[in-house]
Amino acid sequence: MRRFSEACERNQGPILDVIKPYLTHAEEVLEVGSGTGQHAVWFAGAMPHLTWHTSDLRENHGSIIAWLEASELPNIRKPRTLNVGQRIWPVSQVDAIFTANTCHIMSWDRVKDLFSGANRVVKPGGYLLIYGPFNVNGNFTSDSNEEFDKFLKEQDPESGIRDYEDMNSAARYNGFQLVERHEMPANNMLLAYQKSSSF
Repeated sequence: MRRFSEACERNQGPILDVIKPYLTHAEEVLEVGSGTGQHAVWFAGAMPHLTWHTSDLRENHGSIIAWLEASELPNIRKPRTLNVGQRIWPVSQVDAIFTANTCHIMSWDRVKDLFSGANRVVKPGGYLLIYGPFNVNGNFTSDSNEEFDKFLKEQDPESGIRDYEDMNSAARYNGFQLVERHEMPANNMLLAYQKSSSF
């Protein structure tokens, strides 16, 4: 069944505008947490020069496959089963990783696993592009984000909006440096990290 997300529909244009310059020379991109599959189809369609690899937990594969089949795009791959905590990821080397709205629904340990996994599979000089809401200096950037954080913690006490500074620390520990923090609509950000060529 092909699921539809209003949020994906609203944010895919602004996200594309930001990530496209980072992916100009990319050939292989892994999306971690492809969700409904909407982002994958939108981005792969807009960037036909690259191959977009989808991934998610197995229970989310049905919607992703439905979106892929409807699109008939030649440069998009069926979803791989991926839990960021697993030691062996289902791809070996990619030029970039993109992930949207995943870090606040994971525990902090899984967020650190995202960075360590990215370190294993992203080529030197490649990018890790992370979209979602983040706190700055331990503070919420909006009242709506604070309410969202409360909602998340009610569902899972280990989830919640992450601190921008903590993200940068985890990135540095795994060989990534912040290139730019992009302010996005609806109190979101896109954090663009680049892997060191010597790590």
